Amino acid sequence: MNSQDTALPNIDREQWRETRHDQFSSTPSSHKPRILLLYGSLRERSYSRLVVEESARLLTELGAEARIFNPQGLPQTDTEDENHPKVKELRELMMWSEGQVWCSPERHGSMSSIFKSQIDWVPLSLGGVRPTQGKTLAVMQVCGGSQSFNTVNQMRILGRWMRMVTIPNQSSVAKAFLEFEEDGRMKPSPYYNRIVDVMEELMKFTLLLRDNKTFMVDRYSERVESAEQLSQRVNQKSI
Repeated sequence: MNSQDTALPNIDREQWRETRHDQFSSTPSSHKPRILLLYGSLRERSYSRLVVEESARLLTELGAEARIFNPQGLPQTDTEDENHPKVKELRELMMWSEGQVWCSPERHGSMSSIFKSQIDWVPLSLGGVRPTQGKTLAVMQVCGGSQSFNTVNQMRILGRWMRMVTIPNQSSVAKAFLEFEEDGRMKPSPYYNRIVDVMEELMKFTLLLRDNKTFMVDRYSERVESAEQLSQRVNQKSI
């Protein structure tokens, strides 16, 4: 290729960054990975909650600090403001977490309204910081009948919109009412083994990415936009 072919006249060189191996962090964090778990049903015997509780036990055994958000009392979006106690709790947990687990029942071929409402309360920007950007995500669903993947597929779209790193593995538990003992513990099964796989993979991705989150989500387009906004502000005739 000649110099004309390799020229990049549209690039803002001040905002251009090379990508090199030595830009990654070489000093891993020492604290336990912080994992937030969300579920999507308010039923007394909620199978998405039981899956999340089982997942939290596995994550704890794997070395994580796991916290489960209880959606009971979370208002519908636009009926309260961000000062509602449950909204504040959810947003604080979003900021605290380094990785997340989402599990929803499938309702009418989709995630439940209870689950979606939790995501709808999370703004794209919170105090100038994107509360989910660069965090890892595992998606799971429970089914009342035969196995389906509608809900996990939709949650992957949500995760991408929230700028999260969704791990490749996932879990869908068919006929969930048959998979749990009376005490709420999950029975041994291939479904249980898959959940173990998902939690293992989430931990690995979280440990790999959490110390490089800022580097991984640093974007050229946003650097250009920020530089333009700064220039406009500094060059205002009156402030």
